[in-house]
Amino acid sequence: MKLAEALALRADLQRRIEQLRSRIIQNARYQEGEPPAEDATDLLAEAERGVDRLRLLISAINTTNAAIDLGADGTMTEALAARDTLRLHHSLLTAAADAASPGGFRQMRSELRQIAAFDVADVRTRADEVARRLRELDGRIQQANWLNDLREEAGVIQQDD
Repeated sequence: MKLAEALALRADLQRRIEQLRSRIIQNARYQEGEPPAEDATDLLAEAERGVDRLRLLISAINTTNAAIDLGADGTMTEALAARDTLRLHHSLLTAAADAASPGGFRQMRSELRQIAAFDVADVRTRADEVARRLRELDGRIQQANWLNDLREEAGVIQQDD
C-alpha cells in the first residue's frame, strides 16, 4: 500500500469512528418497551475495533514518515513540520496585512486618521513568498506520498471495508 493510500484510509477510518460515535450516542438509551434503532453494544465494539486499526495505521504512517528521505527537505516528518509552520507563517502574515490595511473611511475631518504600523505591501509580498514555498513543499510531499510504500508490520493493516 502506498503512503497516500494509507493516509486516505486513515481519514476514512477517522470518519467511520466519528459516525459510529454519533450512532452510539443516539442509541445509548432507549425507551422501555421500544427496541433501539441499533444495538449500541455492537456499535461500540465496532468502533473499538476501528480505533485499534487506526492506532496501527497511524503508527505505520509515522514510522514510514520518519524513514522517508526527501533530500534537502529532510525526512518526511521534518517536511511535514516545515509545511505546518509555513502554513502558520502564511496565516500570520496575511492576518497582519489584513489588519493593517485601510478598512474604512473617515466621515468627518475631525476623526483621527489611522496609520498602518508596517508596510502592508511588503508583508503581502512576504506572504506570497511563503505561499510559494508552501506550494512547492506540499507538491514534494504529495509526490513522496505516492512514490513510497507504507511500512507495515506483518500486514496488520488491511482494508476490509
